[in-house]
Amino acid sequence: MRHLSTVPPSRGTIIFLNGTSSSGKSTIAAELTRVLDQPCFHMAVDAFHAMRSRAPVPAERLDEVLHRTWQGFHRAVAGMAAAGNDVVVDHVLSAEWRLRDCLALFDPRDVVFVGVHCPPAELERRERARGDRPTGLAVRQLPQVHAHGVYDLECDTAREDAATVAHRIKDFLPRRPSPTAFEKLRAELRDGT
Repeated sequence: MRHLSTVPPSRGTIIFLNGTSSSGKSTIAAELTRVLDQPCFHMAVDAFHAMRSRAPVPAERLDEVLHRTWQGFHRAVAGMAAAGNDVVVDHVLSAEWRLRDCLALFDPRDVVFVGVHCPPAELERRERARGDRPTGLAVRQLPQVHAHGVYDLECDTAREDAATVAHRIKDFLPRRPSPTAFEKLRAELRDGT
């Protein structure tokens, strides 16, 4: 067995799936963990919310608790990638600060930013079928989730199934652009645009 001190340093790739609730991110992430050649971790903010104890949160503290959960999630993703792990992130950038936080934390050269789109009528149909989300939540998220407008790759889950999207992402990985979408967004943030 190789001693841990001999493990060469490495940077992990972050495949960042951004879309509204019910857009199909988790299904794509599950397919990616199946088809990618390298070991990877699916990290979803819903899983982080599920780890929270069931202690009641007073209404006046709810926003703070949720904000800290998102911040912790971002730092966990950054830490996994910095340790050389490939990560598939399932995220909803429905608040501008979330994107800014990720831009500050992640190495932008290592992020493949994927826009997961789905038409409003299909989002509402999926919400009704799921039964665990309020109908209309995803449509309310739409204006902010894709407001930044820059991706490395985009998909429409009403037109492509998760397996097709996962294979497109896999095929895209070896020919990632330079600068990446995250590099462009970080530059825009620096320039104040």
